[in-house]
Amino acid sequence: MGTTLFAARPRVGKSVMQHSDLVLIKRARGKGRGVFARTRIRKGAVIEKVPVLIIPIKHLVGGLTNPILQKYFYIWNKGNVAVSLGYGSLYNHSYAPNAEYEHDTASIVYRALRDIAKGEEITINYNGDPRDRGPVGFEVK
Repeated sequence: MGTTLFAARPRVGKSVMQHSDLVLIKRARGKGRGVFARTRIRKGAVIEKVPVLIIPIKHLVGGLTNPILQKYFYIWNKGNVAVSLGYGSLYNHSYAPNAEYEHDTASIVYRALRDIAKGEEITINYNGDPRDRGPVGFEVK
C-alpha cells in the first residue's frame, strides 16, 4: 500500500496572506480597470489584505509628484510611500465609497463600509477617510 502525502495548507492569519476570492478585475467605464465584487460582500467584511512595498519618498524620481507612480502609491507616513500589491492599486476613487482601507506595518486591509452587491465596483476614498471631500490630484467625475 502506498502512502499519500498531502501538502499542509497554511492557515490564513496575521502572518499569511491569501488572495481574495471575493473580488475580480475588469474594465470600469471611464476609469480603466477596477475592482469588482465576485459575490455579495457584507458590511464590515474584509475584502482583501494585501502586502505593500515601502519606498522612501527621497528615492522617488520627482518625489510625490511623479506622474506615473502617483497613480499607484499610498502616502504611508511622513517619509515613505507604499505600493500596494495584489489588487490594492486598482481600486478606484469615490467620494461615496463602499469600502475603506487601513494599514499596519506591511499591509493594507480593505473592508466593506456597506453591503456590496455581486458585480458592483468596489471603490475607496483616496484621501483615507471615507468622508474626506478634499482634492485627490485629478478631476473627479
